[in-house]
Amino acid sequence: MQNQREKTLRLVETALFTAIIVVLWLTPLGYIPLGFMNATTIHIPVIIAGIVLGWKQGAFCGFVFGLTSFLNASFLKPSLLSFLFSPFYPGGNFKSLIIAFVPRILIGVTAYFVYRGIRNVTGKKTPAMFAAGIAGSMVNTILVMGMAYIFFAPTYAEATGIDISGVLKAVCTVMAVNGIPEAIVAAIIASAVCSALMAAFRDRFE
Repeated sequence: MQNQREKTLRLVETALFTAIIVVLWLTPLGYIPLGFMNATTIHIPVIIAGIVLGWKQGAFCGFVFGLTSFLNASFLKPSLLSFLFSPFYPGGNFKSLIIAFVPRILIGVTAYFVYRGIRNVTGKKTPAMFAAGIAGSMVNTILVMGMAYIFFAPTYAEATGIDISGVLKAVCTVMAVNGIPEAIVAAIIASAVCSALMAAFRDRFE
């Protein structure tokens, strides 16, 4: 009976985080257009889900995040680089689905294992949460942009109007200019929210 109640609670909590992701997706808060691509905040609830609920729930929330990327690129909010996330956008192919989903799924998984690993070693929650936020955000940025270079360098060059020899530099610039601030913001927010949740439900997180 206790196990069933725990499973039901986890299901409800996962549904809540999924709803938050959907709300962010449907409002300007989730994807912030930068012209050539979108900055995101949807990865933050994925990180939080991974830390407080577990890697499986984090992976599921990451899948939902990936689904929003695919839908935006395919039908709703296409940008110059939508081919990275949709095989239906000109220039995209089945590898676009790998970019759309795999890095997103690994956000919550990475956040969980980084948090658990650092907390087990140091015994401190807050630094572990902060590191998990950084790691979860950066694994998404590095994998998305890294696979963009590996799978789509010529298409990326054509879409952005740069010479193919400059694609690696452009990709690294995006990682630094977008990825690092996103990671810092994610770490700060995730640490604050996770600390509040763990304080409010202390008996579940001891």
